[in-house]
Amino acid sequence: MDFGDDVMDGSDGQHRKKRYHRHTPRQIQQLEAMFKECPHPDENQRMQLSRELGLEPRQIKFWFQNRRTQMKAQHERQDNCFLRAENDKIRCENIAMREALRNVICPTCGGPPVADDYFDEQKLRMENARLKEELDRVSSLTSKYLGRPFTQLPPVQPLSMSSSLELSVGGLGSLALGPSLDLDLLSGGSSGYHHPAFHLPTAVPEMERPMMAEMATRAMDELIRMAQAGEQLWARTGGPDGREVLNVDTYDSIFSKPGSSFRGPDVHVEGSRDSGLVFMSAIGLVDMFMDSSKWTEFFPAIVSNARTIDVLVNGMAGRSESLVLMYEELHVMSPVVPTRELCFLRYCRQIEHGLWAIADVSVDLQPRDARFGAPPRSCRLPSGCLIADMANGYSKVTWVEHMEVEDRVPIHLLYRDRILSGAAFGAHRWLAALQRACERCACLATAGMPPRDIAGGKSVGVAVSAWYEDFRPAAKEFVLQ
Repeated sequence: MDFGDDVMDGSDGQHRKKRYHRHTPRQIQQLEAMFKECPHPDENQRMQLSRELGLEPRQIKFWFQNRRTQMKAQHERQDNCFLRAENDKIRCENIAMREALRNVICPTCGGPPVADDYFDEQKLRMENARLKEELDRVSSLTSKYLGRPFTQLPPVQPLSMSSSLELSVGGLGSLALGPSLDLDLLSGGSSGYHHPAFHLPTAVPEMERPMMAEMATRAMDELIRMAQAGEQLWARTGGPDGREVLNVDTYDSIFSKPGSSFRGPDVHVEGSRDSGLVFMSAIGLVDMFMDSSKWTEFFPAIVSNARTIDVLVNGMAGRSESLVLMYEELHVMSPVVPTRELCFLRYCRQIEHGLWAIADVSVDLQPRDARFGAPPRSCRLPSGCLIADMANGYSKVTWVEHMEVEDRVPIHLLYRDRILSGAAFGAHRWLAALQRACERCACLATAGMPPRDIAGGKSVGVAVSAWYEDFRPAAKEFVLQ
């Protein structure tokens, strides 16, 4: 290692030639050994080295600076060489994959692969057809609300498949819509939204029954943990009611599932929990939950349609360890809010005497060839309720509602806050509807009950289930009116 310095002549002000000091091998060896131990020596260490090697402290300082610069340059060269090699390797793999895609053969017909443009064209055709149906639907709704035929919109021009411009998703945007609509119907969905029909299977194949039973068992375990969890999983909102909402990040970390952290931009999560007393026995509530017709009758403002697709396991007396596959359609009583169609497993278990658990979890039974025209996805993650019999005609119900909803059409502004806050489909709404339905049935049952049943000390809550069948039509008519 060389060290050079300048010495200026004071008489003529000209620079002399630089004097180079070449270190001896012994000095270089000791400096290298010190550099391995401490690349950044302090002033005391530099003074000690200068005394041992017979060099000035400034020479020691500059030698270490130069050595650090050399080491940094060497490391950068090594990193650059490694990155170049990796880049060349990836480039070769990319070229090989492209060649393999060009030479791929369809296993069905033995022909060349279909170009991506074909699928894009198919998607655009379907999107244009959907937009045309949406335009017709909005026109009919507008005519209905205005009370006269709606003629402000010009007739839709037939789509020409020969023009790539008209195949674009925004192809209908070139139509002159004329004056703006008085009703903001295009900003939200509708219960009459014409998406493809929800596919309902007639029965579950035998090979899928064990898998569904295992899925229901896992959902039951998760429901019990969520119902008994504390403030770490549930956060209480502000306001007088103080509802409990799910902490999604904490849920994803505790109940990690494949793909749970990769939700689409149009997917939102609804999670809530609530508990309260219900004027009905636990057995009566369990029977109501496992019967799709009673389920619809108890929640007419939330469930517009429900049916039992298949009974996978018929438990003891149709209750404990029963597993059924059900379908339901959830709605808000407004034409601008789309319905939610669910196909889910409902699993009933008696945890101990007087304590029951009902767990729901969605299953995907839609055909795979309907992926281009599939309806908006509403997925019920492990949800349900714990029912504890209070032995006085009342039951304590802890309700957990957890869903992932895909909103392909933006939620109407009038209902956006109501839906996202859980006021439309949250646990608080379900439990409040259940309490009102049980109190309504109890009042009707008490009005028609013989006096000796009340005087004899018979619990009204237990008698509700027996009297419910007689007063169901009257209760339904009362609610709908």
